Amino acid sequence: MKNNTKIIFSILFIGITSFGFSQKNTLSKNALISVLTCGEGNELYSTFGHNAFRVWDPVYKTDYVYNYGIFDFNAPYFYLNFVKGRLLFKVDKQDFPRFLYEYQYDKRWVKEQVLNLTYSQKQQLHSFLENNIKPENRDYLYDYLYDNCATKIIEVLQSALGKSILFNENHLKKKYTFRELLDQKLTTNSWASFGIDLALASKIDKKAAPLEHTFIPDYVISQLNNSTIDNRQLVLNEKTILKGYTKVQSINFMGTPLFWLCLLLAVVIFITYMDLKNKMWSKWLDTFLFFTSGTIGLILLLMWFATDHTASANNFNLLWAFPLNILVFFFLTIKKKLPLQIHNYCFLLLILLTIIPIIQLIGIQKFHPALIPVLLSLTIRYLFIWHKTKIN
Repeated sequence: MKNNTKIIFSILFIGITSFGFSQKNTLSKNALISVLTCGEGNELYSTFGHNAFRVWDPVYKTDYVYNYGIFDFNAPYFYLNFVKGRLLFKVDKQDFPRFLYEYQYDKRWVKEQVLNLTYSQKQQLHSFLENNIKPENRDYLYDYLYDNCATKIIEVLQSALGKSILFNENHLKKKYTFRELLDQKLTTNSWASFGIDLALASKIDKKAAPLEHTFIPDYVISQLNNSTIDNRQLVLNEKTILKGYTKVQSINFMGTPLFWLCLLLAVVIFITYMDLKNKMWSKWLDTFLFFTSGTIGLILLLMWFATDHTASANNFNLLWAFPLNILVFFFLTIKKKLPLQIHNYCFLLLILLTIIPIIQLIGIQKFHPALIPVLLSLTIRYLFIWHKTKIN
């Protein structure tokens, strides 16, 4: 009797666990798979919005989000890997209500596009997503332009559904560069915008292909609406799940880069005038400018050659943030007078500064508008040093 009881419980246990497993990996014919697009948040990492997949099955009463935007601040060497361009993101499976709560709390809008898939196509896509969340498959090397939560939407659909899906590319009235696409989500006179324009180089000033626009979540919506699967519209219907609120951005001008850099220019003009008038040399000002520009130049050079950030290569900000200026800084700290050798060096620096507006006009690389006071400040001091050493 005891043996029979064990057999019965074993059969029931296997049956229950097998049923649970099939529920987890099988969809009913009433299941819907959709793409979620979320509005921008207040933090820099959420400025551009977000995308994810939703799988809702009313028969099995499951509602999950497959989120490719997961990262861990507490992961080993997180900040070092971020600087190196080797940051790992991962896909995670979350309950939809829990996912939605974050956007309700932050008052961010969420839109849903239900995909017009057959039952077998739903199974294909669902199986792909389930396989992707396995520990051995879930991590991917994040790239803010080419491999993020938004580009993953297109990539996953292509991988799971193959040639049956067609992403038409005739829906954009105007094609933008990568930098222009970033600027659409940033306040121009902000440190975030200034920093991005400083760090990201000429490679982001090329026109993005229509599919490449989808690294910005908003463009995923328009791309999916202009796509087909087996000659039928890919999007079955679209609706707004959450309505966001219009953010009124009150910018304190005294906290912006333009204010502080214009203040720098005003100081440089005043000090240079006093130096010329009194036949003096304000050594502290030049050592500050050489140190700052040289340090920035070294950082940009390291981002180009010592990291995997592809968008940091060929950065023409190095024309003003000249790395060798850091050597001049150390040289000036041990000299009481301006060395004559610096005369030709400043002439070289002035030539490099004149190249910058040419690069901007030709369209090779766009420079941030707040950089103008910096360029004028450097020009004034380089001319002063060049003139002073020429006289001496």
